[in-house]
Amino acid sequence: MSTLDAPCHDGVLQSAEECQTANAAPQWALAAAIGGSATAFVVGSVVNVALPALQRALGASVAEVQWVLNAYLLMLGALILVGGAAGDRLGRRRVFVIGLAVFASSSVACGLAPSAGWLIAARAVQGVGAALLVPTSLALLSAAYPKGEARGRAIGTWAASSALTTALGPVLGGWLVDAFSWRWVFFVAVPPALVTLAIALWKVPESEGEPSGSLDVLGSALAVVGFGAAVFGLVAAGNRGWTDSLVLASLVGGFIVLGVFVWVESRVDNPILPLSLFRSSTFSGANGMTLLLYFALNGVLFFLPFNLIQVQGYSAAAAGAAFLPFSLTIGFLSRSVGGVAERWGARLTLVAGSVIASVGLALLAVPGVQSGPLGSSYWATFFLPMAVLGLGMTLAVAPLTNTVMSAVDDAQAGTASGVNNAAARIAALLAVAVFGVVAVGVFGATLDSQLVDLSPSGAIEAALTPFRSDLTGATLPNSLDASERQLAERLVGDAFVTAFRWTAGLAAGSAILSAAVAALTVDA
Repeated sequence: MSTLDAPCHDGVLQSAEECQTANAAPQWALAAAIGGSATAFVVGSVVNVALPALQRALGASVAEVQWVLNAYLLMLGALILVGGAAGDRLGRRRVFVIGLAVFASSSVACGLAPSAGWLIAARAVQGVGAALLVPTSLALLSAAYPKGEARGRAIGTWAASSALTTALGPVLGGWLVDAFSWRWVFFVAVPPALVTLAIALWKVPESEGEPSGSLDVLGSALAVVGFGAAVFGLVAAGNRGWTDSLVLASLVGGFIVLGVFVWVESRVDNPILPLSLFRSSTFSGANGMTLLLYFALNGVLFFLPFNLIQVQGYSAAAAGAAFLPFSLTIGFLSRSVGGVAERWGARLTLVAGSVIASVGLALLAVPGVQSGPLGSSYWATFFLPMAVLGLGMTLAVAPLTNTVMSAVDDAQAGTASGVNNAAARIAALLAVAVFGVVAVGVFGATLDSQLVDLSPSGAIEAALTPFRSDLTGATLPNSLDASERQLAERLVGDAFVTAFRWTAGLAAGSAILSAAVAALTVDA
């Protein structure tokens, strides 16, 4: 091998000049990765704020509003593994740029939507763009930074930027909706996307991981169908219930197709998902930890806003502000933790982070009803749990991502990122579905027990009936008099807090399990 063909650290044969370019400007790859991820994350975090306004403007039904969210999640979950692997095969910058262009153009289409159907279709395309964009952003970092403390700090910076973007997104979205229109929630993604496109095209060198070969078309198709069906089943379970025939068919069919996918991947020459990756206990364990930790986090954070707003009396803005200790802790400390983990060891950092996160989740179960909106009682109730949870996730997020990326050859960075992102997405969908079943069951049982003890009027019992199947969306009728309404609100509040405490306990247990997985599988 001549010096002109010396491999860069990502394992790709390039000229010496190309290697020098790649190694001389890793900060541009970091900037592109942050810009691309931030573009996707900011839209993901602000859409919820715009839902009431767009529902009124477009005359959308409740089901259509739900699919404004679900269409994006469906395509993202179905394609994210394929997106990561495509970067390794076709070029990480190339796939990153395509994903960013698709995401930006579909954001414009969302903002211009004349109807709910148009918006849902555009959101599905936006999910396709995110599936190409998100995993390849991390692959760009792996190609630009060698394994070690430098990569840990880079991933920590990326995680910090993502956390800050997610924290500030709802604030920005609320201002845009109030000052301009819900359409600007989507238009806001275009300027950063264009800047990031320019950086990627002119400053970030191309990198490919896997050697060229025939594309695993069958494996890609099976992955899309299998993950798509499974994600659809999990999304639909929240509305239709677990016993619905369409939900069961989607889940069973999806898992059967995924089983066929694994069988095919073990036999093709150039699999989209090399099963050899899972021979690494660190890689398998880190993804198992991702599943458990994000299951815990997303389950509690889904129900916490309902607790704050419907039970504790917080306004929407105050509820959003209550999350700031969590998001800002991750945002300001992740870069430092990303480097510290290289010195302490990944296993110690991940175990400590998960344990501390479990403490924060358990503390969320302590506050009772009427803790007060961001007054003095907030500092004595929800501030400490959110800060502790933020500290735990700070210790876990960046080192966890770095552990996954460092557990495989740099040539497979895109695939590794796709697998880890898929684990996180599936965890979030599972959490909403499973925690929903637990919360509804505990809420109903608690409410029934209260009704037996108090024997209230038939009007109160009738008013509480809708809450048994929709505890986050039901409202009390105006026909109740003042005393009846006060009693009904107290019953609902007590039952909801009891249900939330069960979900917080379940989440804390899942976080402890994630710590155990890290301790048993991740190399020091």
